[in-house]
Amino acid sequence: ETDTTDQGTDTGAGAYADGTYSATGDYQAPSGTETIEVTHTLSGDVITAVEVVGEATDPQAKIHQGEFIGGIGAIVVGKDIDSIQVDKVGGSSLTSGGFTKAVEEIKADAAA
Repeated sequence: ETDTTDQGTDTGAGAYADGTYSATGDYQAPSGTETIEVTHTLSGDVITAVEVVGEATDPQAKIHQGEFIGGIGAIVVGKDIDSIQVDKVGGSSLTSGGFTKAVEEIKADAAA
């Protein structure tokens, strides 16, 4: 039995409003501060889609962001947004710091 009219209340279910949210996350790379743009689609607090756009200016950071972007969907899609922990994806560990910052902003924006 599911109650879909309870969105926006603090009942433990539906802590976040369904929808699509975007945020930018920055992180420190050897080349300096780099950023990524993260978009999540949420349904019942579960990430149903993720898009990450790399905004790196440094060639090495672009490679790492590409590796991260190539692997992140398999890690977070289908998971509750509160349960995801991203440390290293596709050989890129620093990009995950920007991703985590963006996720925290998305959670704040989506909080019902």
